[in-house]
Amino acid sequence: MTMNRRELLTGLGGFAATTALGPHGRPDAITRGDLPFAAPPGSAAPAELPGPQATFPRKADFSIEDGYTYINAAYTHPIPRVSVDAAHRAADLRGALRPTPPPSGRGGGSGTPNPRALFAELINAKPTEIAYVSSTSAGENLVVRALGLDHRFDGNVVTDGLHFEGAIMHLLELKKRGLDVRVVKPTTDFRVDLKDLERAMDRKTKLVEVSSAAMYNGFQHDLKAVADLAHAHGAYVYADIVHTAGAEPFDVKATGIDFASCSSFKWLMGDFGLGFLYAREEVLPKIQRPVVGYYQAPNLDANYPPHLPPGDYKPVDYSWGAPTAASYFEMGTLTGSTEVNVALLASSLAYVKALGVANIQAHRLPLIRRLQQEVPRFGFTPVTQANATGGNVSFAKAGLASSDLPKRLIAAKVNVRLGRDWMRLSPSVYNDMADIERFLEALA
Repeated sequence: MTMNRRELLTGLGGFAATTALGPHGRPDAITRGDLPFAAPPGSAAPAELPGPQATFPRKADFSIEDGYTYINAAYTHPIPRVSVDAAHRAADLRGALRPTPPPSGRGGGSGTPNPRALFAELINAKPTEIAYVSSTSAGENLVVRALGLDHRFDGNVVTDGLHFEGAIMHLLELKKRGLDVRVVKPTTDFRVDLKDLERAMDRKTKLVEVSSAAMYNGFQHDLKAVADLAHAHGAYVYADIVHTAGAEPFDVKATGIDFASCSSFKWLMGDFGLGFLYAREEVLPKIQRPVVGYYQAPNLDANYPPHLPPGDYKPVDYSWGAPTAASYFEMGTLTGSTEVNVALLASSLAYVKALGVANIQAHRLPLIRRLQQEVPRFGFTPVTQANATGGNVSFAKAGLASSDLPKRLIAAKVNVRLGRDWMRLSPSVYNDMADIERFLEALA
């Protein structure tokens, strides 16, 4: 019997949410309340950032319920306890209408860490090249609009079948309206060949869209090679970096890409509703503002009667100031209305920085290599490259979601990502080899 997502959640309970998501494995409408992160406030000692000699695993840093094995960080990462505490403090200040201290941008001294600056440091960008967005998809939509591709159909966009499905859906909707969209098919060994991308490009290519690490199987593009090819054809490059930022060292300048976007609820250990958009500073003067709001103009001032300035009536005076990513892509009260989320994310980025992304990756790789070695023994086809260094490892098997595996994993209290015919595991800093063995026992 095939169940849809709603039936599955009703029949199997909240913990099923990211263990089995129905025929298409879609996580829409799933919240953290469905996940096993429910230790009551005040149940442990106050949390602190890891010290310079931090060791792994970091189980005590998170409030995962005892007895659960969570190997699904690439769906949504548990929030560090230190960040939950930061959110509580920000909520208390917000409730009392007392502003939080001005951000220092460095996470030290007076004030609070600035997520924009911390993220810029994480990917080797300038803070002025970073804008807040609500999600990865919001960032991708803004880039397409900034290039006029949502209404000016005189060029083409090149992407591939391993790019995020939501972004492909966006492009296919634009294709219905007249945009030439070219989707490169993955190879039989579950990757995207650079030569196939090159064959899809021509002098009319305006944008190349890829994922730095594929949601499905973690496939990693050579972004520098992609950028060089695109630029040689006069095109820009946008990368979805949600499965890379925080998961492994990433230097956006070294890649040469023009735009990148990511939510924060995965490897940045933040929450839903707040993410980042990177726009290379040299590109900003060449694009149009896809949205306009008063946060973008530093010198906005309204003129009200009876004290109007002399001369022709002007309802408002404003100037754009220096071009920054925020002045192009932020609108309205995003940062103000998410003050608690900003405080949480600042703390999470400080936590990631304290551990070190390279150390996080080094801890995770042996766990992934063990999975790559053992899972195929159970009849699964490995679809992640053997030498991949990202956070995701995936395996394919026909009819997986309709098999008894979802119920067996739930019974064992093991949480992984299941699609219709595939399974993805993404261990993180709180996992150890015992967690991997517990999953393998459930698989058997």
